[in-house]
Amino acid sequence: MDENLKGYLLDTNILIYHLKGDIPQREIEKIESILKHSFIISVITKIEFLGWRKHTVDGFLKAQEFLCHAAIIPVDSELADLAIELRRNNNIKLADALIAATALLNNLVLVTGNEEDFKAIEELEIYNPLFQAF
Repeated sequence: MDENLKGYLLDTNILIYHLKGDIPQREIEKIESILKHSFIISVITKIEFLGWRKHTVDGFLKAQEFLCHAAIIPVDSELADLAIELRRNNNIKLADALIAATALLNNLVLVTGNEEDFKAIEELEIYNPLFQAF
């Protein structure tokens, strides 16, 4: 499959790193392209990102405005059922199971800096911009 045609689901940590300017220089162009063409998140990511306690008042408003450009995938019964299966079969937190299920059901590559959280889910394709080889 052509790399440019893939869809991506962004994890909460990537949004935080992006707003803080902490994405490695060599990956900025790709992350900006993903944000422009495939800015998709789970509703769980929205909750985690906007509920992040370290936001300043201005930072919170900036984060809300930033998410206005995202497609946000809600939790439905099918997604909940897959998340249940992932939790029952893997040692994974609830939020991570919901995010992984969202990526799997929508055939999306998960963009995360926390590969370790998802390592048990072999069928999940992950792109980690924080640790890409040169």
